[in-house]
Amino acid sequence: MSQMPALYIGHGAPMLLDDALWTSELAGISANIAKPKAILIVSAHWEAEPITLSSPVAGTPLVYDFSGFDRKFYEMTYQTPDATQLAAQVAALMPDNQPVVVSNRGLDHGAWVPLRVMYPAADIPVLQLSMPTSDPGLLMQLGNRLKPLRDEGVLIIGSGFLTHGLRYLREWRIDAVAPTWSSEFDHWAATALASADFDTLANFKELAPGMPYAHPTVEHFTPLFVALGTGDHNAAPQTLIEGYFMGLSKRSILVA
Repeated sequence: MSQMPALYIGHGAPMLLDDALWTSELAGISANIAKPKAILIVSAHWEAEPITLSSPVAGTPLVYDFSGFDRKFYEMTYQTPDATQLAAQVAALMPDNQPVVVSNRGLDHGAWVPLRVMYPAADIPVLQLSMPTSDPGLLMQLGNRLKPLRDEGVLIIGSGFLTHGLRYLREWRIDAVAPTWSSEFDHWAATALASADFDTLANFKELAPGMPYAHPTVEHFTPLFVALGTGDHNAAPQTLIEGYFMGLSKRSILVA
C-alpha cells in the first residue's frame, strides 16, 4: 500500500454538518486519497499529558462536548470498528520514558464531526490521541515519531481551526465576512506554509498578525504541527480547503 498522507483540517462546530459547501469539500478530500486502514486523529479538544489514547473498543462512544445546539447533534452516532491494533502500533513508536495511556474516553466533536462527513460508513478503526503539549517543536517531534504509521496505511489527522477567536466574533452567520485579525493571520499562515517555513509558523505568537485575537488560546492551531511533523520538513504542504466559516479560516492542508 502506498504511503498515506497526513492532514490538518478545520473541524468546525456541529453545524458544519449543515454546511453543504464545507461538507462537500471535506468529502472531496477523502474521495481523492486512498482509503486508510485506520485513522489516528489529534483534536484541539483533548489536551492531556502523558499521551493518552481514546478507547480502542468497537463502537467507541461519542463525546458531545458542546452546548446550545439542535437536539439532532446529540443523537448522532459514529460506530467505528475495534482499534486495538492501532493502539499497539502507537505505543510501540513512543520512547520507553514516554508511556502511552489507553483510556475509556470517547471521540470528541473535533474527531467525529469531520469523520462523519469524510468516512460516513464508519468502517475504519479510529483512535484519538491527546495533545500532550502546546509546544510546536515538541508536537513536530511527536508527528515525526508517528510518521511510520503512514507506511502502514494509517491516516494521521490534526483537527483544529486555523483561526479560532470565537470571543471576538460579531457576526454569527456562516457567510460572515472574516474579521481583519482572521484574514491577516490566514494569509500569513498560508504564505509560511507555501514556503515550508515551519520555524516561522512555530513562532506564531510573536510573528503572526492578528494575534492574540486569532488564537486567544492556541489549541486549535497546534494540531497543525503534529501533521507537519509527519512529513518532509523541507516540503510545502498542499492547501486543500480555504475560505471562511463564520469569519474563521477553515484552511486545511495535506502533508505528502
